[in-house]
Amino acid sequence: MLKNLSEILIYTDGACIGNPGRGGYGVVLLSGEHRKELFGGYSLTTNNRMEIIAAIRGLESLKKSSTVTLYSDSQYVVNAMKQGWAKKWERQNWMRNRSEFVKNPDLWRQMLELCGTHQVDFVWVKGHAGNKENERCDRLAVMAASGAQLEVDLGYLNAIGKI
Repeated sequence: MLKNLSEILIYTDGACIGNPGRGGYGVVLLSGEHRKELFGGYSLTTNNRMEIIAAIRGLESLKKSSTVTLYSDSQYVVNAMKQGWAKKWERQNWMRNRSEFVKNPDLWRQMLELCGTHQVDFVWVKGHAGNKENERCDRLAVMAASGAQLEVDLGYLNAIGKI
């Protein structure tokens, strides 16, 4: 956990080997001269879930309320937060419209709660375009997805009716 820092840069990325398939996330946190890297993997999940989980893991690693710029190459994550889609979905009881449920409501709930604790500006960066920290996050995510000790994504299994 990062301590006593108020302005944080967080870079995130998610990866899947198959979609759905084995997934991983990578996070790089920066503040001044401080740097921290986080990663983890799941045995069966989706790429979108890994993108959201990467952002969640970065934000939940902060010990105090912080001003954060969160960089993601996922337009899904950035647009859902920056354009207010996630808040709208929550108000609509996790429905996109009258007949379509929102995917990943378990993760959007966590994200909204964390954004209530931190002041977060979401910024989209083009993936695989030479951004040093985004590239590092991608390597961490792919490494995690390829790992032997993968967690179970209970939210995904619940969504597909496997639990």
